Amino acid sequence: MIDLSGKVALITGASRGIGRATAVEMARCGANVVINYRSHGEEAEEVAEEVRATGQEALVYQADVSNRHAVESMVTAAVKEMGRLDILVSNAYYSKREPFLELSLEALDRTWDVTLCGAFHAAQLSARQMVEQGDGGALCFISSVLARIPFPTSLPYNSAKAGMNQMSRTIANELLEHKIRSNVIEPGWIDTPGERQYTTEEEMQTEGSKLPWGRLGSPDEIAKSATFLCSDAASYVTGSILQVDGGYCLARG
Repeated sequence: MIDLSGKVALITGASRGIGRATAVEMARCGANVVINYRSHGEEAEEVAEEVRATGQEALVYQADVSNRHAVESMVTAAVKEMGRLDILVSNAYYSKREPFLELSLEALDRTWDVTLCGAFHAAQLSARQMVEQGDGGALCFISSVLARIPFPTSLPYNSAKAGMNQMSRTIANELLEHKIRSNVIEPGWIDTPGERQYTTEEEMQTEGSKLPWGRLGSPDEIAKSATFLCSDAASYVTGSILQVDGGYCLARG
């Protein structure tokens, strides 16, 4: 079993989907968890209860990750409450699908501000705390296979995730001396509340059965991968991009 005992993990966008599953999985493995959310406070509190049910501590913190000051305050509060910060899972995102010729600057800016710039804010401010502590740490970015697949109507999201991949690898290179690892997970098609904004239950079942693995992935499967990458079991892994997609990319050559 993965052991995160004594670790403190900050997970952005943790009230639902992949973030929620990751918060609970890391708590099961012994971590105390900071649960970030922007607009689903009641669900964030439910996550906190699940974390506490494992015997671990939970801190719920509302912050829009595109707001640098809010992220800075969140990291400060996490350290004040929990004593330290060892793990960041950058999961918060925004996406609005529009055809390129009709794409609004508002949709583009908001997607990049949250998905890419928000990841930068959380990573830099968390990493600074880890450097100050002096005993390493782990950053994990939840990207997407769309970082490399040009899915139509998703230009802002696709490009933000592609930027995230390169950002993580650059961070990994620069933080080697501090023994802070930075890695990426590229989920494939995952059954999340966000995905259900665009896809009906029937479509998910029908189209999911056509995927190489015969179904959509679950948030728990991404959570287990993130927990591994942030644990000492992956102590020699940095600058990597892990596809957790059930063969989604294989079917596209």
